[in-house]
Amino acid sequence: MLLQSKPISGLLTPLAFLLLLTACGGSHSAAPSASASQVADKTAAPASNAVGSSTSLPAPPQPSAAPASPALTPERAKSPTLLVTHSKSDYVSFLEPASGTYDKLVVGRAPFAAALGPQHRAYVSTAEGIAVIDTAMRKRLALVPYLSSVGANPRYGEYRAGGMGLAVSPDGKQVYVGVYLGSSASQLEILDTDTLTMTARVPVGMRPFDVVVAPDGHEVYSIDHDGYTVTAVDPKTRKSRTFEAAPFGKGGFEKPHYAAVTASGQLLLPYQGHGLVVLDPASGQYTVKPLTGNTHQEGVALTDDGKQLLIVGIGAAGSATGQPNLTVLDTATYTERILPLTRLHQMVAVSPDAKTAYLTGGVTYADTGWDGMTVIDLAAGTAREIALPDYPLDVQVLPDLH
Repeated sequence: MLLQSKPISGLLTPLAFLLLLTACGGSHSAAPSASASQVADKTAAPASNAVGSSTSLPAPPQPSAAPASPALTPERAKSPTLLVTHSKSDYVSFLEPASGTYDKLVVGRAPFAAALGPQHRAYVSTAEGIAVIDTAMRKRLALVPYLSSVGANPRYGEYRAGGMGLAVSPDGKQVYVGVYLGSSASQLEILDTDTLTMTARVPVGMRPFDVVVAPDGHEVYSIDHDGYTVTAVDPKTRKSRTFEAAPFGKGGFEKPHYAAVTASGQLLLPYQGHGLVVLDPASGQYTVKPLTGNTHQEGVALTDDGKQLLIVGIGAAGSATGQPNLTVLDTATYTERILPLTRLHQMVAVSPDAKTAYLTGGVTYADTGWDGMTVIDLAAGTAREIALPDYPLDVQVLPDLH
């Protein structure tokens, strides 16, 4: 049943704004929700955040007409299924964004990142280990513990020990996960997907928010948030190189968060809506392309054709003084289209046709997120919210099974 349309709301509260002026990071210790069954009953989004809720965003240069109402159009009905991690609990969901319904699957406590592999496999970094999922059967196949000790009582929040950034090798035979071990160390661990065992670990910089892989698989890159560095690891020799990635100095919020890899192997890392680092891993050198979003930037997503980079900004923090927004960047010309947002978000995925963006509300920093997602029609310039519990954090667009 369609629900009444209403504007998207949720600007920074005064308390959240003050929190964002302190050093980047934060934790929360909220207890998880009641444990979900291995595959729970399909659940509809609560009426308090209607799937049909919509608001207008600035139109693109050649806008198409926005729908007169949030009706479930045939185009929305064909929207892909999303895999979403719920960072304040122990499950992922298979979300149908058109209807707002979802299935739960228990994977392990405090799931952080998700990555897709071949043969309908997905991998999720949790506080306990890497969860291996069959996305066609919607079944957890294994929970593989880390080689590093992450403690007997997993916690929740941005500073909890356990897996953070996660990536799959191009051939699908290995999974790489950044494991945060508290203030002492962080590791990049390697999972063999045939034997479902951890085979190696390599020290990397502090708090590996993201892990990405070179297009040919010859190197893996840990984005070391608290180290202001990127660590390149050769998965065969297990040797590493470390590059400084601090274009605006070391301090406060001027840190690397998430990265995208171009077809040519360059890393794209946004900072504060002020600059995009284009890093060449072969030399370790980078250039900085100007950005104008003026917002603390976190999650990124590259369109399948590599022509656009989507960058999530959560608002004022450190040298960034603007409001939440989504930057859509042309990777050839570095021109920007900036869409204002009225909610904070952390991660983003984009549909295969590059027409729709999916943003998660579970911002880990200082518990400033919210229980939901925003779906943005990039052509029409409209947005709508989906209520989703337990701080949805990462999101992946699943391939069509048909």
